[in-house]
Amino acid sequence: MASDLHEERLAGVVQALLASGATRILDLGCGSGELLSALRSHAQFTQLLGIDIDEHQLAEARAVLGLDLLAPDERLHVRYGSFEEADRRLRGFDAAVMLETIEHIEPSRLSKVEHMVFRGLQLSTVLITTPNQEYNVVHGMAPGERRHPGHRFEWTRAQFSAWASGVAERNDYLLEFSALGPPHPVYGSSTQMALFRRR
Repeated sequence: MASDLHEERLAGVVQALLASGATRILDLGCGSGELLSALRSHAQFTQLLGIDIDEHQLAEARAVLGLDLLAPDERLHVRYGSFEEADRRLRGFDAAVMLETIEHIEPSRLSKVEHMVFRGLQLSTVLITTPNQEYNVVHGMAPGERRHPGHRFEWTRAQFSAWASGVAERNDYLLEFSALGPPHPVYGSSTQMALFRRR
């Protein structure tokens, strides 16, 4: 079931990026490179860059993606980097994805991430997916339990909507929400996705 949800999450992000018309994509918090691998199979995406602060994950991503540091791939790169700090090398992209990443950030640093990603990078499209905390009971989890030990928080649908709506308003983006995974009549779906499009 978890594997099916993961595949649906990846497919949902890929389809949203295809529909956006974006060609140059940033994967912010790329982990082991699964999203980059999925994006690479689509010719629309002409430049792909994944960044992460975990060197072990980056090494795994290079292995998964078959990247050779001595023979760089002109279309696809991964490197160490943070989306909490200004980095001019991240400019010039059309879209950025934060796939199950935002919940790993300390809440006190979210405003810094907002400023960097939504104002600093001048992106046409930003996609964020995050767990729906309300759905945890459907996964058989105890109250207050989080899906991953690295999660600093998990948002309910109302909390994610409030945060994302504020980000969109402050930075002049249009906003759409989607649910990923089988829906529950009370708790919604396991994953929630926000699509930000610059006005």
